[in-house]
Amino acid sequence: MADLFTVSHPMLVRYPDGRIRIIAETFKHPSGVVYVEPYWLASDKPVATLLAGEIKGDGPWKVGDTIVRLLSCSDTEQKMQWAEWEQYLYSCSSDSPYHNKMVKQEIISKMSFVD
Repeated sequence: MADLFTVSHPMLVRYPDGRIRIIAETFKHPSGVVYVEPYWLASDKPVATLLAGEIKGDGPWKVGDTIVRLLSCSDTEQKMQWAEWEQYLYSCSSDSPYHNKMVKQEIISKMSFVD
C-alpha cells in the first residue's frame, strides 16, 4: 500500500466540481490531509488547504469528496507547471524553507483550518 505522505512523485487533487490543483507537498492532519500548492510560501501569508476526511485507497486516494492521484502523462498543463516549480526549487538556496521539512511542518502547525 502506497503511503500518501511518502510518495515522491508529483500529485494532483481533483475536486467534485472538476477543479484540479497541483500538490507540492502533503502533511498529516487529525482531520485528513493538508496540502500546499507550488509557491505556497511566496505570499505574505502562506497558503495551505485541508482535505477533510478519511484517507482511502493506496493510489489514487480518496480523501473526503476529493481524489488525490499521481500526475500522469496526459496532464500536459500541470506537467509544465510542475517543471516550472522544480526549476524554481533548484534555484532556491539550500537554506530556503522549501528545502526544510521541519520548518514547513512548523508553518503548517501554526495554521488554523476550518473542518
